[in-house]
Amino acid sequence: MKQAVNKLAATSVKNAEFKDRAFKLFDGAGLFLHVQKSGKYWRLKYRHAKKERLLALGVYPEVSLKDARAARDEARALLDKGIDPSNHRKQIKHSRYAAAANTFEAIALEWYREVHQSAVVEEHAGRNLRRLQVHAFPHIGRRPIGEITPGELLGVLRKVEDKGHIETARRVKTLCGQVFRYGIATGRVERDITPDLRDALKVPPTKHHPAITKPEEIGPLMKALYGYPGHFATCAALKLAPLLFVRPGELRQAEWADIDLKAAEWNFTASKTGFQLVTPLPRQAVEILKEVQAVTGRGRYVFPSVRDRKRPMSNATIGAALGRLDLKDKMSAHGFRAMARTVLAEHLGFRSEYIEQQLGHSVRDTNGRAYNRTTHLEARRAMLQTWADFLDELRTGKGNVVALNRGKTA
Repeated sequence: MKQAVNKLAATSVKNAEFKDRAFKLFDGAGLFLHVQKSGKYWRLKYRHAKKERLLALGVYPEVSLKDARAARDEARALLDKGIDPSNHRKQIKHSRYAAAANTFEAIALEWYREVHQSAVVEEHAGRNLRRLQVHAFPHIGRRPIGEITPGELLGVLRKVEDKGHIETARRVKTLCGQVFRYGIATGRVERDITPDLRDALKVPPTKHHPAITKPEEIGPLMKALYGYPGHFATCAALKLAPLLFVRPGELRQAEWADIDLKAAEWNFTASKTGFQLVTPLPRQAVEILKEVQAVTGRGRYVFPSVRDRKRPMSNATIGAALGRLDLKDKMSAHGFRAMARTVLAEHLGFRSEYIEQQLGHSVRDTNGRAYNRTTHLEARRAMLQTWADFLDELRTGKGNVVALNRGKTA
């Protein structure tokens, strides 16, 4: 005999109220309303594989009687095909979770947490995440990464270019490439589409950082830096910048935990390459840092912000100080790197691999293997001490300031 269905009326469902105990109102074909103290719940009782099962269909009144019947009929149609509706629902939910975990944004955030955040300095990592959040996520964030086409990504980057941010567009493309390659490594996309855009983006105008590279001009520069009348920490940073020629961001974000004054070494992660680097500290740098330690040594940063000691010095501080010294058009914060590279190679004769490694660049040996953080450490230590002494000679006018090719035997 065919089972009676649709036995309930909408009014009986609406008026059903919990009193002393929970009870059920049956509509037929396994559908019933379970009335409890906490609310009214639609359930479907059915048999599959010789076992009785129960399927939740929602809460009344969010799910009406009509909606509950439609859900029952869909479940019964699956049963007619030999499909367990409970398992079918779990599979759909799993597919949705998998799809959500496979979006560009989900993979990008995972790459950021698992790889990028610990590979580069904190501020650089945060800046890259914001680039993705602002320029990529709103357009392709919810898209499955494997479905994003080169043309689609190009459209995203064109929007950045149209705002005049040519260099930012290229940086976003690079970050997207890193996300795609992480997706390949974790088995969620087959290829990186960013190489397809190699010649599709605008080329930003070449940006030259002003730099003094002639020894006869370095002496007056050093005198000006040592005579800076501003804040103590800024003055110390100005003295260290030419001595160590690290990237400006690496200097201002230096942490006391990474500096060993007894060993005269500074261990940090190069912001652009993510490589660990040991920078030997020449005697002059150690003396400067000891003076700074007496003032900022109890905090995290060697050069904390004047406004908030829990944050590093502003990225505009060194540039502003050079401006106050009327050096803006002659020297930039990045210019100390060009100065050291030029003079160390051309005037002091040090080997290029020592210089490039000290600059935090990726340097490989004859077998193509990247140098580790301590490669040529003692040679670089001697180079930096020679460099610091040379700068002192230029600043004070004492000693042999010509001394060409000192580093030939280093």
